[in-house]
Formats: sequence, structure tokens, C-alpha cells
Amino acid sequence: MAGPRHRLPSARSRRQALATGRVLGALAAVAALAVTAAGWSGYRNLSGGITTSQALVGAPASVGGDENILIMGLDSRLDQHGQPLPQDIYDALHAGDETVGGYNANVLILLHLSGGGANVSAVSVPRDDYVDLPGCPSGVCKGKVKQAYGLAYQQKMDSLSDSIAQSSREQTAREAGRKAEINTVRNLLSVSIDHFIEVTLGAFFQIAQVVQPITVCLNDDTSDSYSGADFHRGVQQINAAQAMAFVRQRRDANDELFTDMDRTRRQQAFIVSLVTALRHGGALSNPADLKNLLQVAEQNIAVDDGFDLARFVDRASSLADSRLTLYTLPISEFGQNSQGEDVNIVDVQGIRQIVHSLFTDGSTPPTPTPSQNPSAPATLDVVNATDHDGLGSAIERTFGTDGLIAGTVSTADRLADTSTIAYGAGAGDAARTLADRLQVTATASDTVAAGTVRLTIGADFPADQYMTDSSPTTTTATPVTTVDATATGTQAPAPTDLTEMVGTNTPCVK
Repeated sequence: MAGPRHRLPSARSRRQALATGRVLGALAAVAALAVTAAGWSGYRNLSGGITTSQALVGAPASVGGDENILIMGLDSRLDQHGQPLPQDIYDALHAGDETVGGYNANVLILLHLSGGGANVSAVSVPRDDYVDLPGCPSGVCKGKVKQAYGLAYQQKMDSLSDSIAQSSREQTAREAGRKAEINTVRNLLSVSIDHFIEVTLGAFFQIAQVVQPITVCLNDDTSDSYSGADFHRGVQQINAAQAMAFVRQRRDANDELFTDMDRTRRQQAFIVSLVTALRHGGALSNPADLKNLLQVAEQNIAVDDGFDLARFVDRASSLADSRLTLYTLPISEFGQNSQGEDVNIVDVQGIRQIVHSLFTDGSTPPTPTPSQNPSAPATLDVVNATDHDGLGSAIERTFGTDGLIAGTVSTADRLADTSTIAYGAGAGDAARTLADRLQVTATASDTVAAGTVRLTIGADFPADQYMTDSSPTTTTATPVTTVDATATGTQAPAPTDLTEMVGTNTPCVK
């Protein structure tokens, strides 16, 4: 499979693009991309282009006009090409230089655009949620949800020859990281992911530089020597460097109960404030600022190959009057893994039900559909080589409605450590699509009937994600209870609460 490449800007009407840019709402990376599109007509001859990826090729898509866009914010202090950032950015970030950080996906937000046009929802996944990692990247089968990217990146990097150019090795490893992170989030939430946007730490800072000052609000005075946060209570305007401290703070000298979920809500509040600044500030009418935003996108943002930026800008415009709501998923409790690291213990089935409810507007179920593929559907046979009774049937139920025809379910004569996929003549495309989703190897076999894919489930398979029926079959979602993300005192949200933030005005947060 070819590696990522760079997309050159397409011509757009400046007037239309500027008007569209003013109504965009979602997240810093999304806003930056949309705003970048606003400047393409004037700067289409600028060298380079936005990095595009094939990590989603063959992935299942949403139905009913819905779209799910995964935003991945990396903890990398490097740009999209693996190069160090300018020193002045490191100085302002208060987060170390290019040797610090890595490829953890510290920000994971799934943006849901309703096919009915009624709602725009952004769901934040706490980065330390302890989940199964499909494919066991670097031999790790269970870890923090944020770690899938970095583990797969390193595994791929270690497998590449030193004779390959560093730039090519970097992009190949990043592709592996993207696939692993997307698969992990997809399996955790049990929803399709139609597109993704990957943004580095430097991009957030550079976007903030263009639109500063940014108005934020805090419920109390707060300080943190690690992030450099030092803010007073109430509404205030902050610059780009302060904005990074605002979204990175995860300790508070004045509040020992400050958690990573509070940090997540900070990020959401910053998104709302940033979008407001983009809408009402002067960045979209200033050619120099537009050029800077384009350069930020080229250096620090990647999107999937199928992401049509022009179409996205048009759709964002049509959704301008829709309600934007930002949610933070709950955890069950704080815990530790076998290495003594702090993790979030989560109820996977409960989270899936929450996301299904949030993404269902009563018109269409959010169940995945197969990607467009000219090949005839293949039959899926499942062989259960684990000690989990009923796992084979659960897998058949899940993937038998996901572009494959349900076949036979059987139990292996002996247990297997590793999951595998074998396929007969004519079933190669279906087998490779399933293999990509499950992060296992697909191999042609003359022992498998033509048009058939045989999935053998081994001990490395994330069984607990499939042992209960997680694919809703009705169009009516069960209502969920939310807590106001901006509440204070005894009404303040706990880590076990699903929180809701409305994307209007300037949210005041902890």
C-alpha cells in the first residue's frame, strides 16, 4: 500500500470560502483546515501541501448521511515530516524540545455530523482509558487508549531498514500509528470512523498565534508549575503561550481533585473560544494570517485520503445553525495496570451505549455499512480458538452485518495464541478489509472455499469488546443523563459523569 502523500490546494472562490470560514465550528484542527480552505484560492501556488493518508482505505462507513471524524492530537514536538519545530515555539510551549513527548494521541475527539442536519456533537475520549489494543502493537494487547498510535509507530519503525530514507521511515511508521489508533477508537466506541484529522502539538500553538488574543473563563484561580498555567477567576484574554498552558494543565496547586477529565473540558472550552475568535476576529480577512494558517496545516496536520476539504467546508456552512455540543465520556473508576501505572477503568459496553444514544437522532441507526467495493460480498466463517464460549457467535453477529455474509461458526480442536484470517478465491478484498480493521494478517488459502473468509480467533483477540451485543438494531436510542461541564460546587462533574458543554458564548470551566 502506498504511503501518505501531499495534497495540493484546489482553487476556491475567495468570497465563498471566507464566508464559509466564518461559520465553521468544531475543533481547533477542524477550524484550521476549514480556514485553510478559505485561503486556498489566493495561495494555491504555495509549495508543499497537507499530508494525506490511506489509513482509512476500505474501512466501513456511516449510513444516512452521518459522518464521524476522529480528531487525533499528538503529543509530538515534531511537525508532520518528523522535523523539529522552531525554537521560539518550544520556548513558548513550556513543554520541552523535540526530544520530549512522543506519539501518544493525547487528544481524542470524535466529531459527529448528523445526516439530518440537526446536531453536531463532539465526544472526547479520556486519554488514559484502559482498553484492548487491536493487533497488540509492540506486543501490548491492553493499554491506555492514547498509546495505540505510539506503540504501532515504534513497532513499524523498528521493522524498517536503516537504509530507507528517514523521511520515508517516518511516514510509514506514522501510517501504522494512525491505523492502530483509529482501530482502537473504532472498536472501543463501536462506531464507524469516516475521516480523521491528525494535528501535532505545535499546530495548536501556531493556530492560537494567528487568532490571539483568545477569551476564556475559569471558575476559580488556578496555577500549575508543570504546564505554566497561572490564571485568575473569571473571563480573561490569553495569548498563544498561555493558551497552551490552559489546555495542557492537569494539576492545580489550589485543587488536589483536579483530574485529567478537567483538562479535557479545558480543551473543549478552548475549542469553543477558538472558533469564536476565528468567526469574529480578523484572521479570516487578513491575507497574511490566512497564509500563516495554510502553512500551519501543511506542516502540522494530516487527513485521510478521502477527506474532501471543499465538501467539508460546504457542509460546515450548512450546519452553521445546528447545535454544537461537546461531551466527555465517563470512567468507572481510577485504577492501575500491572506495571503500576495510573489508568481509567471503563465500562466498554456502557460507553458504547452512550455514544449510540448521542449519535442517534431517531432517523437512522448509526450502524456501520461496508465501504464501497465492486467485489461481491464474501461469506464469513468464524472459528473460535479461545476459551470464551459464545465469542464466535458474537463475532459473526458483528461482522455478518458489516459487508460480509454470515457463514458458519465452529470451535477449534485446540486453543490458538494468535488470530488469523485465511481466504479463498475471490474473497481477497473482503479479507484484507477485515484484516485491516482487526489488525491481523490475511493469507490466501486453497483450503478455504471460494468467496469465503475464515477468521480464526486466538487469545490475542479483544474478546470483551464483542461478548455482548454492541450493535444496536433499533432507531430509538436510550436517553442518557448528562452533567453540565461548567457546573460548580456540589453540582460540579465527577469523573464518573458524562458531561455536556454547549458550544456557545465563553464556557466557564474548572
